[in-house]
Amino acid sequence: MLIVRTLFFDLFRIPTPSMEKSLMVGDYLFVSKLHYGTRTPMTFGIPFTSIYLKGVQIPFFRFPGFTEIKRGDSVVFNWPADNVSAVDRRAHYIKRIMGLPGETLEVRDKIVYIDGEAQAMKPGMQQSWTVYKTNPKAQLSPSALEDLGVTEIVQQPGSSVVLIVATEAAVDVIRSWSWVSRVEPAIATQTERYDELLFPPNHGYTPDNYGPVSIPAEGETIELTDETWPFVHTVITRYEHHSAERTGPDTFLIDGLPASSYTFEQNYYFAMGDNRDNSEDSRFWGYVPFDHVVGKALLVYFSWDKDAKLPRFNRIFSLIR
Repeated sequence: MLIVRTLFFDLFRIPTPSMEKSLMVGDYLFVSKLHYGTRTPMTFGIPFTSIYLKGVQIPFFRFPGFTEIKRGDSVVFNWPADNVSAVDRRAHYIKRIMGLPGETLEVRDKIVYIDGEAQAMKPGMQQSWTVYKTNPKAQLSPSALEDLGVTEIVQQPGSSVVLIVATEAAVDVIRSWSWVSRVEPAIATQTERYDELLFPPNHGYTPDNYGPVSIPAEGETIELTDETWPFVHTVITRYEHHSAERTGPDTFLIDGLPASSYTFEQNYYFAMGDNRDNSEDSRFWGYVPFDHVVGKALLVYFSWDKDAKLPRFNRIFSLIR
């Protein structure tokens, strides 16, 4: 088991709803380390525990994988923003890869654009929607909404507006109801609320209107300017382990030497949750470095519904898409 889980496959459980409805809280995942290449341990510790020798890190190696990370892959990685110094001891996250190295990502009114091209939502992705009723006195049936997989519903008596969290497939059905005039994405507009929360801070972004951001690629050289500095400072210092400081307008030091450009040493990725309005992802903490990647989630081998206190039999041994 030690050899298998270290080098080949590992098992993880979904603790939060950030990937619903693609992955549910209580899903147990089978994750391949072979797809992107097995990463050898970075620390000494007791296997399958949180006990390890702090302050001691060992050189690691990644074996060749048989595929590259692709857009749409559900990837398990160590959370880059964790304050634990050892990479392989940082918390495990699972998100869907939306932006690849060298691409430019932007979110406009909830729609993700890659190099200017809109990306369609996958069937399991959900987000917040505003439902406008033809009659303010009409109430949307909670049971009918739940049958469509809609579990988050906010409607006030006498209001013509209902807020829901749903997939596009569910919204297509709701639009056909005679007492619904239209359904539109619910767009976050409070820019000041997100100024300190999003990456990088103080750029006027919201989760629904974000970027554009350029995703670093191994071997890519970027000009260091006051405009690019907020996007690359963390990459240079935290993930590529160089000292870096801004000494004046458009003037910088890397490892104590004047620098006008920087060449990235590894690939980076932009990850987002499928439950777009309930996901802390790259919009909040930035890029995922390749050395943080653990593996590709392949299938749900078991699923437990905590509320019903029963297994979700229809999800057992289901493939992750």
